Amino acid sequence: MTVQIKICGLSTPETIDAAVEAGASHVGLVHYEPSPRHVSLEDAARLRGRVRGKAKAVLLLVNADAQTTARAIDVIRPDVLQLHGSETPEWCGVLREKLDLEIWKARGLRDAGTLERARQYVGHVDRLLFDAPAPRQEGALPGGNGVAFDWTLLADHDHQVDWALAGGLTPDNVAQAIRETGAPLVDASSGLESAPGVKDVDLIRCFCEAARAA
Repeated sequence: MTVQIKICGLSTPETIDAAVEAGASHVGLVHYEPSPRHVSLEDAARLRGRVRGKAKAVLLLVNADAQTTARAIDVIRPDVLQLHGSETPEWCGVLREKLDLEIWKARGLRDAGTLERARQYVGHVDRLLFDAPAPRQEGALPGGNGVAFDWTLLADHDHQVDWALAGGLTPDNVAQAIRETGAPLVDASSGLESAPGVKDVDLIRCFCEAARAA
C-alpha cells in the first residue's frame, strides 16, 4: 500500500516547496485567524499556485459561513475543502453537491462512541480525517495541537468512506501509526514545527521518508 502524505499548515514558499520535493501528495493551507498557521486568502492563493500539478491543495476552514467559504474557494481554487469545526453532515453534503472539489471532514476521536458517531458523515463527504479531540478549554484550537489519540480505536474498524489519520504525528511515530491503523493517508502539522506555525523543512523531509518506508 502506498501511503499518501499531507503536510498541513504550510505558510511559506520554502516549506511548500520542501513538502512537494519530499513527496507529499497533499499540502494544507489554513484560513482560520485564531490559528498560528493562518494565511490570508491572497497568500494562500500564491502558495496554491506553487503546487499546481504537483500536489493537491487542501483549504482548511473552521465553521465558515457560506459567503466566507465561497469567497475562499473562488480566490484559492483548492482541490480539497477540509472542514475542521462543528460542521454538520447536512452542510457537508450541501457543499459536496455544489462544489467541484473533494470535501473532507475532520472528527476528533475520544472513544468508540465518537468513532461511531462519525458514521453520520458517510455519504456526505469524500473523506473523514480522524484527529485527536480538541482540548476541553476555552479558546482551544480544533486541530494542530500536537496530541495523538488512541490508535487502537481504529483497529479492524469497518471504514465506509475514505479516511486519513492525524493528531500528533511526527517523523518518530508515523511509521508505527501506519502499521497499527492501516491509514491510507497521514496528516501532520504541529509535529513538524520548530515553533507554533513555523514548519521545519528537515522535519518535513524526515516525516515523508518515514511514512513512505512504513
